[in-house]
Amino acid sequence: MQPVQAFLNRLRWDPAFAGGGFALAYLDRRAKAPVVVPFGAITFDAGASRMIGLVDGAGEERKIPMHRIRRIYKDGVVIWEHQGDSGEGPKA
Repeated sequence: MQPVQAFLNRLRWDPAFAGGGFALAYLDRRAKAPVVVPFGAITFDAGASRMIGLVDGAGEERKIPMHRIRRIYKDGVVIWEHQGDSGEGPKA
């Protein structure tokens, strides 16, 4: 089982692994539903290692705790999933 932080770090720093179209789904507390965003749309703040940043559809900058990330996709296929979502555990 690979934690989401380790998986995201590998995407950020390992060019051999990071080829392809990556996206992630996080649980939006306002919409009470998962929201999918391309990996290139998120930012990382060295001072907040357990958060990601993004600009939402309304143009608002938001900070999302990593524990709300539910899935990571590569070219539209789920390659990592939050352990509590499927009963199968992470796929990576």
